[in-house]
Amino acid sequence: MRSVVTGAARGIGKAVADRLEQDGYDVLRVDLADGFVADVTSPEDRARIVAEAGPVDVLVNNAGITRDARIVKMTEEQFLAVIRVNLGAAYELTRALTLNDGASVVSLASRAYLGNFGQFNYSASKGGLVGMTRALALELAPRVRVNAIAPSLTASEMTRAMPEHVLEKMIASIPLGRQAEPEEIAETIAALASPATAYVTGQVLVACGGRSLAP
Repeated sequence: MRSVVTGAARGIGKAVADRLEQDGYDVLRVDLADGFVADVTSPEDRARIVAEAGPVDVLVNNAGITRDARIVKMTEEQFLAVIRVNLGAAYELTRALTLNDGASVVSLASRAYLGNFGQFNYSASKGGLVGMTRALALELAPRVRVNAIAPSLTASEMTRAMPEHVLEKMIASIPLGRQAEPEEIAETIAALASPATAYVTGQVLVACGGRSLAP
């Protein structure tokens, strides 16, 4: 079984790649920094990914960036860069890869698709992934399943670099009282990719510790 995971050098992407390997997948770990080094926004690099991957059973569109700013200060390049990586590359790679019968596509959306202050571009890109997931689930059925996961705050280099008071305030807004570990999100993604969820498609699983429910 063959899998492609983008943004796989660290964080959720690495945890997902590790978890899929435990399930017996041969994982192509795509990242700018390590593994199969490629830029998912580059047509030439995407062609290299497709050639290296061959027919795929699981695709995890995880690569993503942030360029946070209020809309009045956000530049066109900040907006387009986030859309290009978070949404555009997921669309292009999903279209370009050969997906086997019974294949599963899981895209990393975010609880931010519901709206985050100062993340107009990021929220738009993740909302786009949600729409793409639902539409592709209709287009690719019954041969391929397409789902998304929308995590909330997840332990990473980015969260570790936050000022302590900012991180504490964000954690306080999560009913479960903590941020997720990458391995917890990876377990959920592995479940969505598994044949055990063969009747699940077009869904967005919000793995946010209850934050989307909080006032």
